[in-house]
This record gives sequence, C-alpha cells and structure tokens, in this order.
Amino acid sequence: MLNALPRRMKRMVLLTADILLVPIALYAAYVLRYGTAVPFERLSADWPILLTTFAAAPFIIVFCRLPWIKLSTLDFRGALRIAAAAGILAIIASLASVALSIGSPRSIPGIFAVSFFILSFFGRVGAILGLQQLAKSRTATPVAIFGAGAAGIQLSSALRQSPEVVPVCFVDDDPSYRGLNIAGLRVRSRDGLKRMVANGQVSRVLVAIPSMDQAGISRIVEELGDLGVEIQVLPSFVDLISGRSKELKLVAPEALLGREKVNLDLPVVAKSYAGRTVMVTGAGGSIGSELCKQLLECNPERIVLFEQSEYALYEVEAALRAGAAQKNVEVVARLGSVCDRQRVDDVLQNQNVEIVLHAAAYKHVPLIEENEIEGARNNILGTKTLAEAAMAAEVERFILVSTDKAVRPTNIMGATKRLAELVLQDLATRSVKTRFSMVRFGNVLGSSGSVLPLFQKQIRHGGPVTVTHPDVTRFFMTIPEASRLVLLAGAFSKGGDVFVLDMGKPMRIIDIARRMIEMSGATVQSPTNPGGIEIKVTGLRPGEKLYEELLIDNASLTETPHEKILRAEEEKHSEIMTARMLMGFEAAVDAANTEEVRALVAEYASGYHIPDHAEPAKA
Repeated sequence: MLNALPRRMKRMVLLTADILLVPIALYAAYVLRYGTAVPFERLSADWPILLTTFAAAPFIIVFCRLPWIKLSTLDFRGALRIAAAAGILAIIASLASVALSIGSPRSIPGIFAVSFFILSFFGRVGAILGLQQLAKSRTATPVAIFGAGAAGIQLSSALRQSPEVVPVCFVDDDPSYRGLNIAGLRVRSRDGLKRMVANGQVSRVLVAIPSMDQAGISRIVEELGDLGVEIQVLPSFVDLISGRSKELKLVAPEALLGREKVNLDLPVVAKSYAGRTVMVTGAGGSIGSELCKQLLECNPERIVLFEQSEYALYEVEAALRAGAAQKNVEVVARLGSVCDRQRVDDVLQNQNVEIVLHAAAYKHVPLIEENEIEGARNNILGTKTLAEAAMAAEVERFILVSTDKAVRPTNIMGATKRLAELVLQDLATRSVKTRFSMVRFGNVLGSSGSVLPLFQKQIRHGGPVTVTHPDVTRFFMTIPEASRLVLLAGAFSKGGDVFVLDMGKPMRIIDIARRMIEMSGATVQSPTNPGGIEIKVTGLRPGEKLYEELLIDNASLTETPHEKILRAEEEKHSEIMTARMLMGFEAAVDAANTEEVRALVAEYASGYHIPDHAEPAKA
C-alpha cells in the first residue's frame, strides 16, 4: 500500500508516474489533433520532438516539485505546479519543433499540455479517493443494522459518511425482505448475521427499529447478546420528541466551563509542526491522544507515539490510522517507558525526532499519595531521563505537560510535577540546541479520572454524585483546549518558560455536579424533591486542596502573541542544587525509601505543605 512506503519511495513512485504520463499525453495530443486512434505516421515523423520532450520531463517535473505535492493536501497551489510543468513541457516541444524544422502543427503542444494536466491532476484525485476508501475498508468497524425500514436506511446513509464505521448488511425478521438489496446492502437473516459475526465480518450491531416498544427492543437485545458483539439501540422517535428517553443525555464538556471556549486556532501552530517529526509521550492517554489528533491537522512528516501501556498504544494507533493515511502522515508506534534511557535514546535517534511533547505522567492525586516511589520515579526521574536524552539527540523543542497542582503543592503528585518543572528549568539554562518549556493545566474536563466521566457514571446509576467538599474550586479546561495549549507553547517557546491559559474564575465542583445532573435531564435531590439525584459530600482526600493556583508569582507574567496565553518566568534551583536533588531521589527510589522521598519533596518542592483539612459542611 502506498501509505506504508517511506516518504522517499513515495516521491519516486509519483515521479515515475508523472514521467510515464508524458508519452501518454503526447499520444493523446496526436490522437485528438488528427482524429485517429493510430497516428503512427505522424508520430514517426515527429519522433525528435517526442524524444526531446520525454528527455526533459524528469528535470521539469522535479523542478516544479510535482512529487512533493502531498496527495492528502492537493489544492490550488498543487494544481498550479502541475499546470506550470505542463506549460514548460509544451514550450520545450514547440521549441524543439522550430529548432529541428520539423513543422509539426502548432496546436500539438497546447493539446499535450492540457492532456498532461488532466492526467496528472485527476490521476492524483483518483489516487486520493482510492486510498481513502482502502484506508476506511481496513480500519473502519463493520456494523450490521438490525431493521431494514426507513430508520435503518437513514442510519446506513449517515454511517457511510463516517470513517470510523462501515455498514455491511441489514438484518430483519420480516421474510419478505430476506435476500433483497436495500440501499446497497444485503438483507440477511439472524442465522446469516451469526455466520458473519463468526467470520469477523461484523463487529457491532445497531438496532434501528424506533417504532418498536421497549419490551420488543429488550427481547431483541437479549437474543442478540449471545453473538458476543456490541449491541447499540437507536432510541424511539416518540421518546426523543417527548423527552421520555431513558438514556440520559451526555453532557458536552464545553457546556460546563462557565465561560466561552478560548480560540487557540492560530496559523503559527500549523507552521511550527508542518513537515516535522514529533514524538508524543503518554500518547495513549487522554491528553496524549488528543495531541496526536490535533497534530494530524498540522501536517507533520511523522508522529511517534511513545507509550508504556500496550493496549493504550494499540488504541491510539488504530484511532489515528485512517486520518494519517488521508493526510499522508507517517505514524510510528513505540512501546517504552520514559525511565528507560536506552529505549528513549533509540527512539529519538532512529526516528530523527525534532519536537517532544511530554505528556507521560502519573497524575491521580490519591493514588500517587500512596505510591510515592513510583510517582517520583516516573514524574521526576522519567522527565530527567527523557529531557537529557532529548538534549543529547539535539531535539529542537521539548514541552512538558504540567499541572496547577504543582503550584505550592499539597500532595506528592503535584510536588513531583513541580520538581519535574525545576529539572527542565535547570536544563534550559545550559541547553544550546533544545528549548525546554512547560505548560500548566487546570482540571481537564473529560480526561481519565476527571469529574466529568465520574459524575456521568454516577448520574447514569441514579446517584449519589460524590463531591469532596462544598467549597472546593478548580480551574477547568477542555481536552481540545489543553492539547492546543501544548502545541501553541511549542510554537511560542523561548526556553525555560512556563505557559498558562487564562481560564477565568475557578468553579465550585458542587456547582459542576448540579449543572451536570440538570443538563442530563435529571433533578437534584432536595427536601421538596426527594426523588432527585443526591449530591453527597465525602470529605477532602489526603493531599487535596480546597483551591488551586496557576502561578507561583503573578509578577513574573509576560504576554505572548495570544491574549489568553500567559508566559511566566519563575524561580529556579541552581545546577548544583538540582543535581543534589536528583541524586537524592535516585537513591531514595532505588532503596524504595518512602520516608526519604517525602523528606526530599518537602526540602526541594517550594511551597510544599500538608493541608490541615477542616470537616466539610453538610450538603
């Protein structure tokens, strides 16, 4: 498959194809000019013109850089380059005719130019369509639609526009439909569906009979459950219109922000990553996978997915495959840990990585509070290992994904992230080639472990929705905002800087819970509404703050080209102090000495303190 070839090989294929189109276009010109399919007499008389044009073709095609036109980004500029090549070749043919006194009709070069343009341009268009269809057929999930009525036909039409799924058949209990082709799909029996599932031809069944009552739908779902594939049900039209659907609505993260989304779509982002090789660590995580998705829109040369979890790496690589094929972006999946220097060196050097987006981290506060050794190993020493390897490989830019919990931390997770920032700030003072920068996030709505998926699950089960304290507040941002901020930081980076997003005022978690319950179509429990969903206050967890901050020192703020993105220049440890700190953590981690890890955190993480939590008030 063309997309699997190295970039140099792809260019050779395109160059060869364009060169071969020259004699085809010349032949077409003679056929059209003389009105015969076999103009051999004229071709034999004009062979010097043909030979001259064909000999010049490789040089003109390379000069106009036709092999460098990416199929996935074929646009007006690409068409102009093809037209320019066709025009220059036509001029060469005309000059050859005059210089050699052959007397070939003057219309031949013009017809040749038009023929070459049509063949080259529309040949590329055909290749794009073919590759897209091939990519979809290889990566899309095959689904069967149960119900060949109007709803099923409309659903099949909608699914054909999606790269993620492809409808392969209808299934219907009505024998009059059996064997028919409806909307291009064969109608099969349940036995036929069973065989297709067994053969791997169907991975999901969508039940599209909105007119059937709930009892009938439940019976079908129960009967299809034996197939061992995912079953999804299209809601009843009546339930959708009346609002009686038992499926609670999903709440979009943007609706919970309490502010307008920040527009971070700047041309400088795409320019900074176009044609580059970018490595994303923690690529299978919530932020890492969104980073990869947004990177595709920047048209890099290659995206290197670096991930410790085999399943997470498989998932993100599969999710990116179709989009990467359409945009002709190479995606490389590499298993490994940021703590493994040999593996990191190997990937950075073999893939010629130019930019590193470091999103690999342990981030769950309560878990790291009880697993401080691994938190320090991964978040501090892993960042050091990766950053030093990047500096040795002369990577151009290195951006660390940090957190607001790193500011005056009250927990081990936040402290390890603050110490990781200090490691980078130290390296930035003596790095010649590599620019190190950091991005501090607020809470990312929809990321793994955030309140959004937790509250959605609790609401779906009828409650209670758990909040640790009625007064706890957090800054919030969406996954796309967070990922875009990382990309912008890479574009704005000067070295050693900390970037934060102006997210407005922090929001109370209890208000988020109330809003989610109401936007899901349910109500909040109260003395006058005992049947609503309860909001239960559970008490602050170890290391948890009532409120978070984004900056250690507001006076250090400077502007960036984007009004909502701020840059901070913050205090740094000296090189000697940083080296002593890292030696201490390496020894403590190797010895699995939790007390020493906590002592080092208290010594080196500026502002670190253990909060004195008061008892939470009643909800």
